[in-house]
Amino acid sequence: MPVNARYSSEQLADILSVSKSIIYKWEKNKTLIPNIDVDTGNRFYDKSHLVLFKQAQEMLNSKWDDEIQTKPLKEFTCLELFAGAGGLALGLEKAGFKAQMLNDIDHYACHTLKHNRPDWNVVEGDISQIDFKQYKNKIDLLSGGFPCQAFSYAGNKLGFEDTRGTLFFEFGRALKECSPKIFMAENVKGLASHDHGRTLETIKTVLSDLGYTLIEPRILKAIFYQVPQKRERLIIIGIRNDLVNKATFSWPSPYYRIMILKDGLKKGFLYDKDVPVSEGQKYPARKAELLSHVPQGGYWRNLPDDLQKEYMQQSYFLGGGKTGMARRLSWDEPSLTLTCSPAQKQTERCHPEENRPLTVREYARIQTFMDTWEFKGSLGNQYKQIGNAVPVNLAYAIGRSLVRLLNQLI
Repeated sequence: MPVNARYSSEQLADILSVSKSIIYKWEKNKTLIPNIDVDTGNRFYDKSHLVLFKQAQEMLNSKWDDEIQTKPLKEFTCLELFAGAGGLALGLEKAGFKAQMLNDIDHYACHTLKHNRPDWNVVEGDISQIDFKQYKNKIDLLSGGFPCQAFSYAGNKLGFEDTRGTLFFEFGRALKECSPKIFMAENVKGLASHDHGRTLETIKTVLSDLGYTLIEPRILKAIFYQVPQKRERLIIIGIRNDLVNKATFSWPSPYYRIMILKDGLKKGFLYDKDVPVSEGQKYPARKAELLSHVPQGGYWRNLPDDLQKEYMQQSYFLGGGKTGMARRLSWDEPSLTLTCSPAQKQTERCHPEENRPLTVREYARIQTFMDTWEFKGSLGNQYKQIGNAVPVNLAYAIGRSLVRLLNQLI
């Protein structure tokens, strides 16, 4: 771990998966005593504090430096479903995978993929119309983030056929027809608790019945994998039963520190220049004026009371924090999870200094796309593609773990 790694109170909260108010409470009652920077007077935490917490042990004992050296011992092939704008595909490509085919039904996402990677075999259209038998035993990895639709449980045996009509069924069908060595499926964190966990259990049962041994699914926090965003994804990995005794899977180690918004948008650790100027959505004049009163990292409760009532209207009188409303990001914290629209009232993503939503290129940076990756379609289409993507650097970290797994199966 770098000796100069420092963490603010807010960053420590993210590392430990607790609220900022908990950290402030610990500081107030002296349970946790921060260091003080002699030049700025700012509070900070370092390795000596992190060793106190079990949640931070993986970061402190990270094997990142060794894992970043991972290279495929031969060319590994992959097939990706629900490919979107290419975040997962780019991470896997960087890890050493060669895509044999990518599929998505969204026209603009496919346009984005074809424009940036003319050599990729991008198949636009309904996944249910694709015959995957042509890839039988020719694919090392099947990957993709199937949209999670609820399953009906009444009177069902919860087998593969019971999921028919859902996009998960199509993922399972592709797995059955391709018979790859391994698969990796990703989804929203909420899938783990959907319908009291029954949806995920059904998915696990079906994948096992298709001939795969599952690694216990894990929720990965993107901030630990060089992504300046509080995004969490559920990752499901399986190894074909005839190969499972030949290899051991290890989840990617976290980086030594978490990334913050400044890392994404400014010249420095992640990028060699500031984020390029690009188009973006605009606020109405009055909304921009109201947001000008919100400090970095703040939200609607930081407004004067009369402006709170004006902005929140009837919601002002309801319970709940509604912390996404009138929310301004902070340079020194990771971005909140990006949505498909940065100007949506319920999930505000306001620039830390300027009174405007994040631009397209700022969105892309926070998802760790390279600046040369161009998004096609209307402004709304571009935001949607980026907001739905798997962060490239998270995909790269997972990809390295998958390469290490496949290297054992040669």
